Amino acid sequence: MDSSKNRFKDLDKRVEIQQNIRQLRRLYLRYQEAEIVYSMTHRKLLEIAGKAGAIYRMDGTVLIRRDIFEEYLEQFHEPSTLSGNEEDDQ
Repeated sequence: MDSSKNRFKDLDKRVEIQQNIRQLRRLYLRYQEAEIVYSMTHRKLLEIAGKAGAIYRMDGTVLIRRDIFEEYLEQFHEPSTLSGNEEDDQ
């Protein structure tokens, strides 16, 4: 019985590690992926990511750190122009 309990604990730990790896992998995006995710042109994406300080360059590879980029994007967020009743209807 103890052996099956340990197997389940090992499986749970393995699943947790795999989820953490997926999250870390997505912490950075190559600029080609970021263009798709954020629906931006290459030029605009690199301009904004540069201003945000979210660009990492290594041996010809350009990565964009998502959390930094998204935090910077939030300053451009505009509040809803709908009145309270209109928002409830949607």
